[in-house]
Amino acid sequence: MRTLVHRGGPVTLSAPSGPPTRLPRAQRRVLLIDAARAAFTEGGYHATAMDDIAERAGVSKPVLYQHFDSKLDLYLAITRDVAGEIVSTVESALASTDDNAARIVACLTSFFSSIDQPGSGYPLLLRSDLIHEPTVAELLDDTRRACGEAIGRVLAADTDLSWQECVLVGTTVAGLAQTAAQHWFDHQDELTREHAIELTTRLVWRGLGGVPARGGAAAG
Repeated sequence: MRTLVHRGGPVTLSAPSGPPTRLPRAQRRVLLIDAARAAFTEGGYHATAMDDIAERAGVSKPVLYQHFDSKLDLYLAITRDVAGEIVSTVESALASTDDNAARIVACLTSFFSSIDQPGSGYPLLLRSDLIHEPTVAELLDDTRRACGEAIGRVLAADTDLSWQECVLVGTTVAGLAQTAAQHWFDHQDELTREHAIELTTRLVWRGLGGVPARGGAAAG
């Protein structure tokens, strides 16, 4: 036992008895994914070993394999989470306002801001050194499509375009935003985030200005 001094007087703490409490499986899985996410972000897929991840997570490698069958299985679990975060970011931004100009700014600002956060996982999906792995490439395509469909639903409500036309425009806008974000991410010392968002917003807004809205006016 040991005694600590507290504002209300001395407090005696008893040493814990028995073995430490084991984490529930779901909680352990989250901790392993967080450790792997950081490791993959720093070193990429090929240069990161399961031993590295186990050491970072403070577990043995057999414990890691109890949750994930392989390094690829673990990587895919992380990139699926990242993909979900990207789509949710776009959907939330679109739902934040009814003003289409503000929607564009909100989408780009949210996207640029999210990839700039430490541990965002952005490079794991959009700049992956495993991009030619079919499962990863398919996940990236699905993410772009989901973002394009989210934008397409807004266009479908405001224009007379067919659904496939809306998805085409939405996917094009999503791809433009991704390309712009990647360029800015690689040249942050030469281009501020605010200016990159401003330039990309102008380009998207002028492009959408050519899409006829219901009633004949421009969608913008």
